[in-house]
Amino acid sequence: MTAGVPSHARAVVIGGGIVGCSTAYHLTRLGWRDVVLLERGQLSGGTTWHAAGLVGQLRSYANMTQLIRYSAELYASLEAETGQATGWKRCGSLTVARTDARLIQCKRTVSMARAFGVEAEIVSVAEAARRWPLMRTDDLAGAAWIPGDGKANPADITRALAKGAQAGGVTIRENVKVTGFTHVKGAVSGVSTSAGDIGCEVVVNCAGLWARELGRLAGVTVPLHPVEHMYIVTGPMDGVTRDLPVMRDHDGHIYFKEEVGGLLMGGFEPVAKPWLTRDIPEDFVFTLLKEDWDQFGVLMTNAAIRVPAIETAEMRRLINGPESFTPDNYFILGEAPEVRRFFVGAGFNSAGIASAGGAGKALAEWIVDGRPTMDLWPVDIRRFARWHGNERFLRERVTEGVGVHYAMPWPLRDWKSGRGLRRSPLYDRLAAKGAAFGSKMGWERANWFATDGAKPETIYSYGRQNWMPYAAAEHRATREAVAVFD
Repeated sequence: MTAGVPSHARAVVIGGGIVGCSTAYHLTRLGWRDVVLLERGQLSGGTTWHAAGLVGQLRSYANMTQLIRYSAELYASLEAETGQATGWKRCGSLTVARTDARLIQCKRTVSMARAFGVEAEIVSVAEAARRWPLMRTDDLAGAAWIPGDGKANPADITRALAKGAQAGGVTIRENVKVTGFTHVKGAVSGVSTSAGDIGCEVVVNCAGLWARELGRLAGVTVPLHPVEHMYIVTGPMDGVTRDLPVMRDHDGHIYFKEEVGGLLMGGFEPVAKPWLTRDIPEDFVFTLLKEDWDQFGVLMTNAAIRVPAIETAEMRRLINGPESFTPDNYFILGEAPEVRRFFVGAGFNSAGIASAGGAGKALAEWIVDGRPTMDLWPVDIRRFARWHGNERFLRERVTEGVGVHYAMPWPLRDWKSGRGLRRSPLYDRLAAKGAAFGSKMGWERANWFATDGAKPETIYSYGRQNWMPYAAAEHRATREAVAVFD
């Protein structure tokens, strides 16, 4: 895979992680044979190889859930097709609730899952304990069970996808760095590499950690930023079986899965640690970051609460690897608005393994058909503007964004980070009138107005939130008198 590059290809896919290999594989399934995949190091050597490998089906949108359901089906069938094992195991997942509010969220999640066609149910604390015997349960209010969830080996899936892509005609070249792009009349027309130039009709940026840097070379904004993402792997533990479900304790910011008879435990801490401020080192291939037990402390503390036996388990290692996060925690897919025929599939927010099969299929269909074949607006790259690529904004946003994964998804929740970027000339006057601001496309927008000395702060709830009487007064004023809208 280290020979020279061809002088021309119909499509050049950049990045040999799981998303790039999935995209190349699915292009061949749609009849494209003249495809080249370039990897600056070795396949799966960036983020893919150290991913935890969880495949949870459910997402906030029906079509995003559909993509992951397809991923699970694909991973289950790849070994028979390619002869390469994927490590796929349908073990189910258990999400536990420490509070009544979290149990309400679990119930809402189960209702949504059923609407999306995903089997799910609320189970009692006793049933949760039966499914996860090592778990402490006396502080739990209930749990949600999704039997179709599973886990897989990320590097093995990548190899299987690469093998399938090659069988379909894809040329894979490792140790080739992309150094630039050429354009003709606003469309990409070629790729410059360390091994020579390739003329092409389509470029697909699936470069993971390097996707933002490559986007800059092409004049395309790819708003993502790496953070340090950590998990531990224990030695074998009594009571851990191969069929143990994935277990998530969102209130503790943690997850668990079985790993070679022991436990893999990681999570999404409330205040994340961004990695780097500039470009990634040239030699960053199959590389991990330094252990940071202080940063990992909140996760370790909560893990000991949920699974007390982990305190005395053998700690094989603390894995610390970079993961790319986006400003809204949804990945980036589609044709860039700045350059025609330049497509992006990146920024998977630590859910790349679950999403890659479906995302690669959707991206390949978009490339071949010239438009998305399903509603993909939640992940469409066009939802972002150029200012989303601001480094200071991204660094601040991902510091919050990692924790949002497991934070309570309150209705109408607003981001706290990256605020005050855009203010109308009326901002100060609205603030003086008690405006409680939210953020839309960077603009500070008055959501409601506090009166009678109340604080303009939203108190989130699944019931009636504190702003409702004030909003009702605004409605009455609009109906009965006069209102001015900015």
